[in-house]
Amino acid sequence: MNPVAADFLAALGESTLISLGVGVALALLLLLKSLKDFSHSGPQLRAEIRQHYWSYTLLMVARLVGWAALLLTLMGLAGNLIYLSLAVLAEQPFSVGLSAVAALSGIVMVSGLQFLRHLLYVPASLIASSHYNIKRFYPLWHLLTPLRLRIFAAFFMWIAGLSLVFAMIVLEAQENILGASLLLVLAAFLALVLIAANWRVKAKSPRMRATRQGQPNILMIGADTLRADRLGGNAYARSLTPFLDQLAQGGAVFKNCFVPCARTAPSLLSMLTGTWPHRHGVRDNFVLPKQFDASLPRLPHILAAHGYRTSAIGDWCAADLGKFDLGFQELDLPLDQWNVKYLVRQGPKDLRLFLSLFTHGLLGKILLPEIYYLAGVPLSRDMVELAKGQLNRFAESNAPFFLNLFMGTTHPPFGSEYPYYLNHSAHHYQGGSKFVMEKLSDPFDIIARQGDTRTEFDLDQILNLYDGCVRSFDDKVRDLVAHLDKCGLRENTIIVVYSDHGMEFFEHDTWGQGNSVTGDFSSRIPLLMVDPRTAQGTTVNAVVSSIDIAPTLLELVGITPDAAIQGRSLCPMLRGESADEVPPVLMETGIWLTRVPGLHPDHLLYPNIMELLEVPDKENGTLAIRPEYSAAVIQAKDRALRTAHWKLVYKPLTSGHLLHLYDIQADPECRCDVAADNPDVTSELWRQLQAWLAQEPQADLPPHKNGNMDYCASQS
Repeated sequence: MNPVAADFLAALGESTLISLGVGVALALLLLLKSLKDFSHSGPQLRAEIRQHYWSYTLLMVARLVGWAALLLTLMGLAGNLIYLSLAVLAEQPFSVGLSAVAALSGIVMVSGLQFLRHLLYVPASLIASSHYNIKRFYPLWHLLTPLRLRIFAAFFMWIAGLSLVFAMIVLEAQENILGASLLLVLAAFLALVLIAANWRVKAKSPRMRATRQGQPNILMIGADTLRADRLGGNAYARSLTPFLDQLAQGGAVFKNCFVPCARTAPSLLSMLTGTWPHRHGVRDNFVLPKQFDASLPRLPHILAAHGYRTSAIGDWCAADLGKFDLGFQELDLPLDQWNVKYLVRQGPKDLRLFLSLFTHGLLGKILLPEIYYLAGVPLSRDMVELAKGQLNRFAESNAPFFLNLFMGTTHPPFGSEYPYYLNHSAHHYQGGSKFVMEKLSDPFDIIARQGDTRTEFDLDQILNLYDGCVRSFDDKVRDLVAHLDKCGLRENTIIVVYSDHGMEFFEHDTWGQGNSVTGDFSSRIPLLMVDPRTAQGTTVNAVVSSIDIAPTLLELVGITPDAAIQGRSLCPMLRGESADEVPPVLMETGIWLTRVPGLHPDHLLYPNIMELLEVPDKENGTLAIRPEYSAAVIQAKDRALRTAHWKLVYKPLTSGHLLHLYDIQADPECRCDVAADNPDVTSELWRQLQAWLAQEPQADLPPHKNGNMDYCASQS
């Protein structure tokens, strides 16, 4: 080996070690910064629970530091490859100091480019892992456009590429073939890593169109926290769902569909089992998998038993579809989001913020799924692409399929990808909710803000963000249905568009979901069913429940619903037939994370959420309500009975209870209590509600005051 070649190889080896040293040092500094400004990624649990997971926490943090050190080393090595290339071209000797500077420069350039990409295209990702004031980055954001970002990236890629190419030419001229080859291999490897970090799932065009006839397929498309009033035909000021409105012309829209409990887990389980929460056993999100009665009929399980291929795909909001035994044969979902071990693996914010710059694509999903599926990060585009890929496979199969796609597109903090977060927001807006609803990037914030009043929120901007999310969902449904058509599946597929619950925007003092059953804003969901074989353009105004979805779909595909299913088939309504006598629907509140505004001073309460939570199975790590408090939580739930004309709201007090009655036809927003003016109606609905409550386990019965009614005419 000639001396020049030996010197280059020695410089390459030394620069690699320097890059490693710089990477490890910066990763440790990042860890120290994270610990100094430490903020948990999950609930702040009691000391005995934290102590149990102390060693696990150390191991998981070390794991994240290791990944950070590796990424930093690779970026430092990229900077050093460019430095070595320039040194070869300038015929300059290797310098340790310049190598260290080159490593730092490579880290700054690559991570800076990733930061700019996130700031423009998916700022919610930065906010989900940051405790910094996002307003500091507004001036930088104002300078960004897709074209400028592409020019900026291309400029540095061309500089790096040209310097490497010319250096390899010089090395070959010096007969340093090994050096040129190593330079090429390392550059190609680093380029592949960068591409993988930004590679988003992209489904291919279907290889063949489906030809199978017979039992129809079922495609369910859901958005977490989608309000029913945002779809067309609800007199909303903005037109947000042009495709869904067009799709509805070929099917049936249920204008008054309600969920039993406006929280994700109980709602999805009620929907897929056709049973009420007190029957299937899940009354809120903080439950163990075994609390779900898996002996009940479950729609995916029933369909699988009849030859269907069943699949569920979703982002961070869809974990419950895999947490409970529902019978899905294929799952592409994150793990349970309310799990101590899962939350610990996400790490403290500064460390997580750096890693999140490189985990929004395929690389992150494979290596660090806990950060890829981080709550609040928009992933709807990726989920649709995954669903399209699944449709491709279904098109090649002879079996019917059931695919449930559930996404957090419209879930707080209402983050969406570019340009949806700008759809209705002023470009010059300078408040804290420019990209997402502010102060919701941490579970502590969510818990604390449950008690905030309307004056604490920039509500107009929050509604702008929410509406942008709704439009994003509409476009995603359009994309998926178009692909369904390309696969030749649309003419034999029942499409269901739904949500697990709506959203309260202070219509009755509170924000969020499941905190109140007074108005319909949280418990009413959009429900659209499109069956190519049934009547088109049908609008159903009858009051129905989400537990009716499972028996309806079973009847549509020719399967007799199990007797244990409590819902009823809506097929007559789908055919445009007039509804028979419609039974009232039942609703209940979820767990309050803190005392919410508007509660009666004597309302039944229970300990705060931090005292309520326990980890009964330390090996599994699932957060659940401590058994000794389960009865108290259920007793404190508000209940409501809803008919087409009336809504009766029950509120348990420390002594007795309150009953409110609302005339839905005259007062759809439930502002005026008319219980005292309609004693007969109140008595009859209260009798029916008591019959419902009597079906619950005795320990769960709310306290009653000897059957007497206490009326409260004040607004709730």
